[in-house]
Amino acid sequence: MSIHILHLHSSFAMDGGEPRSVQLMNAFGDRARHTIVSALPDQLSARDAIEGEIKYEIALDPPPLVGKPSVKRYEAIARFMRRFDLVLTHGWGAIDGVMAARVFGKGLPPIVHHEDGLDGGETGKLSTMRNMYRRMALPAANALVVPSARLEQVAVRFWKQPAERIVHIPGGVSVARFAQAPDPTLLPMLAKRRKGEVFIACIAGLRPEEDLPLLVRAVGGMTSRFKLVILGEGPERQAILDQAEAMAVDDQIFLPGALPHPHRYLGLFDMLALSGKTVEAPVSVLQAMAAGLTIVAPRLGDIPAMVSEPNQRYLLPERTEVTMRDRLDPLAQYPDERRRVGEANRSRVAALFSAEAMVEAHARLYGQAMGRPGVLG
Repeated sequence: MSIHILHLHSSFAMDGGEPRSVQLMNAFGDRARHTIVSALPDQLSARDAIEGEIKYEIALDPPPLVGKPSVKRYEAIARFMRRFDLVLTHGWGAIDGVMAARVFGKGLPPIVHHEDGLDGGETGKLSTMRNMYRRMALPAANALVVPSARLEQVAVRFWKQPAERIVHIPGGVSVARFAQAPDPTLLPMLAKRRKGEVFIACIAGLRPEEDLPLLVRAVGGMTSRFKLVILGEGPERQAILDQAEAMAVDDQIFLPGALPHPHRYLGLFDMLALSGKTVEAPVSVLQAMAAGLTIVAPRLGDIPAMVSEPNQRYLLPERTEVTMRDRLDPLAQYPDERRRVGEANRSRVAALFSAEAMVEAHARLYGQAMGRPGVLG
């Protein structure tokens, strides 16, 4: 009989740690079935990337994951969790699943908590309240999974987690999948390329901490022709469009929403650009590297350790419009340089960030937590 896994997410939109969660669901195949709860019930775009044969459901009327601390709410969450073999919690918005286990732990399945990055509530400065809350809740977790060295340091220093509870598992992608020819019908705005024009991708949630208006201002200052496609969902959509109009580049910037299966379209682009105020180890960087793209992004989190040596010069020493523009523009003008850096990125991700290693590490951890080694492959 397959393992029944409960996934508690801050949001099940296609950004943050959700792509990795879906990647694992697909990899586990018929060895597991899944129930998904999103603290934001209307943010469910990641479900589109779950493969057709995977057994899953979106929970109907689950207990609320967010709200004021409440013994009654914790008890309801704990009662809900008892029917599963394993509980996987993701991000600050799901931390109350762990706190419920701290308060009502008797008879609960093992819990593995995942932190993939710090959201808008911790942009620029860690929240003392959240630090204290995590310190109280996380002893109930069998393990804390982080994708970056920086988050591992944060967990030790600020969340006071013992080293034996923390498991650092970098992201991973299948280079072979990204080597396949992209499907141009997925992004019709890229059907025609003007002479000297570059196509720039950005995969990010449309949230304040991603600071996408900065990216719009950066491309708006380029001398080269371009099209910028921002793939994601969120509340900042209108602010991005307003900035594009203010820069008179609204006909060159496109927001088609979140698209699943990036291996089917990233090969249409020449580079990936990110402008976030806080990043850890974005899976979009690994995906773009696997597609042979150059990465232009702030020198934050684990990004410097992820990209190839030739790509280092295109990371921003300061997160400003000018520094970003001054890296995008030369890349736009020299396609041979883009190809050289892109190939170095592809080689690096194949050597160090394989999907197989990432899946194996999670499957081993989850199996150990349940006391059933090998049950997930």
